[in-house]
Amino acid sequence: MDEEKDLKPEEAETAPEKAEAKKPKKSKKDTVTEKLKEELEKSKEQLLRTAAEFDNYKKRTDRERAGIAEYAKCEVIKKLLPILDNIDRAAAADSSSDDYIKGIEMIIKQFSSLSEALGIEEIGKAGEAFDPNFHEAVMHIEDEAFGENEIAEVLQKGYKLGGTVIRAAMVKVAN
Repeated sequence: MDEEKDLKPEEAETAPEKAEAKKPKKSKKDTVTEKLKEELEKSKEQLLRTAAEFDNYKKRTDRERAGIAEYAKCEVIKKLLPILDNIDRAAAADSSSDDYIKGIEMIIKQFSSLSEALGIEEIGKAGEAFDPNFHEAVMHIEDEAFGENEIAEVLQKGYKLGGTVIRAAMVKVAN
């Protein structure tokens, strides 16, 4: 400011212009570059936010999926508990009585009803054609009473739920 006072009146008027002249002027190229840098920073921030949101979404859905699976298991176990109670009662009973045999039959019936309610199907019956998708052949016999690749005996029942095999039937296959 002291310099402005010492300047002549015509120089004082041009002093602000000279000060501006000393500052480097921004070209159009510099302003475009700055705008592009700002847009790039905004895009980076948005990308980081989106990535964080997606990561949170994955974690939340994993937690929900685990919770649903646990809930489903609990529901099935709740339905199995009465059957287990009856098995305990049968184990404590006298095995030579008629009530014992009736109790075991009731347990089998109860389990069959539960399996049906859950949509579980039994697979592998004697006389069916052998299918490696549903059956596991553990023995092979030659017997003219059976056809080619026919199940002669079921050693362990198999089960499926919908199209998914829970356990393949262990079978003896003829011819």
